[in-house]
Amino acid sequence: MPPDVLLIYLHGFLSSPESEKAQQTLTFCKQQGFEDQILIPQMRHGPAQTASEIQQLIDVHSNRKIVLMGSSLGGFYSSYFSEKHDIPAVLINPAVRPFDLWDSHLGEHKNYYTDETHLVTEEHIQELLDLDVSPIEKPQNFMVLVQTGDETLDYRQAVEKFAESNCVIRQNGSHSYENFEEELPLIFEFFLSRISQFAR
Repeated sequence: MPPDVLLIYLHGFLSSPESEKAQQTLTFCKQQGFEDQILIPQMRHGPAQTASEIQQLIDVHSNRKIVLMGSSLGGFYSSYFSEKHDIPAVLINPAVRPFDLWDSHLGEHKNYYTDETHLVTEEHIQELLDLDVSPIEKPQNFMVLVQTGDETLDYRQAVEKFAESNCVIRQNGSHSYENFEEELPLIFEFFLSRISQFAR
């Protein structure tokens, strides 16, 4: 990637920078010689605070061309910031309507990567609604990868919402997105194709 590009990887709910996909992405970047062009923040707070922290990260690196990659809930955040700032984003089995699912997640949850306890509240449902971007106004900025075997989210919601985007639909698989490392060359080809076409 050109040296002025920075990839921000946003992990999913109760996940971590140590997750398999995050580490596979980091390894790929190292192999390609741009390991200093990727950031994988730990997101441990509610939606509003998480969005504020992501915005601060984008502001700090405002002199660089930002691209986003987000998995599950991280894909939801990525879609918001892609639309807000007109920047490329790759979404992996993204959460499209997480606010519809949050009622069943109210209460305490343990993050087994960090041993931290995360509290989900009804306030978080409204915070997620505030971050929803529908319809998508800049579909060309998105590549969406889904697997039909996703046992957590209905992949068809992502295919419908991003119907005008570059959607890659793999049969079977799971929510964790099996064989993700095999998609990384395709993902970075997409980033390269978009980098020269967007402005911040």
